[in-house]
Amino acid sequence: MAASVQIEDAWIRLDDVGSGLPLLLLHGFPATRRLWSSVTPHLVTAGFRVIVPDLVGYGESDAPLGARIDMASQANWMLRLLDHMMLPRVALVAHDVGTAAAQLMVVSEPLRIHGLAMLDGVYENEWAMEAISSIQAWEPAEAHRLFPVLKRRLGKSEALREMLAAYEGERGGLRLIRASKDLDPRQTAGIGERLRRTGVPVAVLWGERDEFLSIERAGQPLAESLHTSLVRLPGGHFTPLDCPAEVAGALCPFLATFPRDA
Repeated sequence: MAASVQIEDAWIRLDDVGSGLPLLLLHGFPATRRLWSSVTPHLVTAGFRVIVPDLVGYGESDAPLGARIDMASQANWMLRLLDHMMLPRVALVAHDVGTAAAQLMVVSEPLRIHGLAMLDGVYENEWAMEAISSIQAWEPAEAHRLFPVLKRRLGKSEALREMLAAYEGERGGLRLIRASKDLDPRQTAGIGERLRRTGVPVAVLWGERDEFLSIERAGQPLAESLHTSLVRLPGGHFTPLDCPAEVAGALCPFLATFPRDA
């Protein structure tokens, strides 16, 4: 079920389906909650409650005027969203720079997180920022031209187009430019030791053909730094779109280790 929730001055659009252990699924840049649309049914069938928001300022969620929409701010908004939904504890599943927000949530309030699963995410200050430098430098007056260029660059699959549809036109392009300029890799620099100290269980999953954050560059170092194994998936960077059944199949054994009534 889709809903809109006001958190402070932000409006968060989200899907909330299923019952059981609550999972909070976070997307990255330049995605929307539609990233998870083919994974969610598998998780619901497996007996989980799946909560999938658009990050603030992304997709159909609206940010306060003038507010930063960096990942530290996203982490705070997501924790406040859990307060609003009266969820004392959840399991986190995150992708791309959404894993930065998730990591910051864990180190901020570890007792609220059963476990953290990261897919094709960030490692310390390795956020693949060179891949979005052209968006950061995009002329706002030409914002309406950004979506067609992005679609050509990332591929033309129907699932990808659905995920990116919120960024069509001038308004969508301006939202992407704003979001890109607020990404700050310094926010997770040196976070690995803090994550380990929380004791929150971690799973790391990665697309074998990830062309933005490769296994060698980010996946393996992230898994090693957190003393966990790395699960390889048969996809590129957008694994939840490329191989949703395999993503769900890899997530479920990890998520099944947490109590369903908590």
